[in-house]
Amino acid sequence: MCDTFIAMPDVTCDGSVIFGKNSDREPNEAQQVVLLPAMDHPEGSQLKCTYIEIPQVRHTHAVLLSKPFWMWGAEMGANDKGVVIGNEAVFTKLPPTKEPALLGMDLLRLGLERGSSAEEALHVIIQLLETHGQGGNCGLTHPLFYENSFLIADASHAWVLETAGRHWAAEKVTRGVRSISNAITIGTRWDLASSRLVSTAVEKGWSKKVDDFDFGRDYSDFVFTTFSDAHSRQACTTSLLQKAGCVDLPYAFSVLRSHGGSEKPDWSPDRAIAGASVCCHVGFGPIRISQTTGSLVSRLRQGEEPVHWVTGTAAPCTGIFKPVWFSTGLPETGPAPTARADADSLWWQHERLHRLALMNYQNTMALYRQERDEMESRFLQRAANGPLEELSRVCFSEASEAGQRWYKQARRANLRTTARFYYRQAWARFNRDAGLSFD
Repeated sequence: MCDTFIAMPDVTCDGSVIFGKNSDREPNEAQQVVLLPAMDHPEGSQLKCTYIEIPQVRHTHAVLLSKPFWMWGAEMGANDKGVVIGNEAVFTKLPPTKEPALLGMDLLRLGLERGSSAEEALHVIIQLLETHGQGGNCGLTHPLFYENSFLIADASHAWVLETAGRHWAAEKVTRGVRSISNAITIGTRWDLASSRLVSTAVEKGWSKKVDDFDFGRDYSDFVFTTFSDAHSRQACTTSLLQKAGCVDLPYAFSVLRSHGGSEKPDWSPDRAIAGASVCCHVGFGPIRISQTTGSLVSRLRQGEEPVHWVTGTAAPCTGIFKPVWFSTGLPETGPAPTARADADSLWWQHERLHRLALMNYQNTMALYRQERDEMESRFLQRAANGPLEELSRVCFSEASEAGQRWYKQARRANLRTTARFYYRQAWARFNRDAGLSFD
């Protein structure tokens, strides 16, 4: 499960566009941050996506991606033209296509590689969706099939694109805040739509008549949409953004770290079988099966180079946002991760601290939360004041050193495990599967 939001210039503190997303995947589904250069391609060449080949275009933009290690596509990212995109799984009454096609993550990357603006990326995704369809297994170890929604933005406006099979509707966003989660959020009003979106619902009896059509109500699958807690998570991000007064980068970080809008001093990720939060933590039952495995916040402003703040790690509540610019490149983050623990990989380096914190969340976070926040404040100040040369590398290095220090500090504290028995057992299995040790 995932959550994505946008805050437009009229509600941000500096008149920028601020975009944020948490990507939620399986606990051992490591996510890699990559920066790929712009490229020219031979005429008539083919492109291999996750499952299928499609015709390649002559030129692709440079892209910054946060992607599950095993996919060609990405959960979220940006390009060197100032476009950012995040996607969400949505579940509809149409049987999901299990035959190989384009994954929603493939469509996202293709939109970034081929779109020079939010609107152009929107139409790239629509054209590819209608031509090739969407489908195929989206799960690493557990087969999962779904359709997708997208939030696509640049420094001037944003689009929400929501799909069901090859049907779709799109809503333009120019003011205020907008968020999406794992449910169709477009109802009776949109700016663009596929030709048979409404007639298909009427023909199948999901809508009584054309004038009564509601995309979210008529197409949504009740069971998956309900148990994903999509509506409550979307309500949470929307409420937090609306009550901010004005949204800035630190506040955007806090939204992605939210565990329900109002943090309680005894909150712990082991307390429920159901009930996902924006900062998502896997449970021990069959419902809470996703974990936030990567996070991104982007600041876009006309006439300025965008800055993209990535964790490159799981669970933003336990990690650090670090800046990346296309002009200075992406710092070294170690070898590409897999589902097996690798101490040289940035994602897996953080997992020891993250998973240790889960066993006694409040007391572990009390050891380093203040230092984490102070470190991010320094990063933000440096990014605002410049110069940018080497800054991203320095921030990544400082954050990595701090994470290792905090892990050792938590181990020395020898905190008693407070997590419930079945929660401990679930994480013991995840750790065993990954070969992760805490020596």
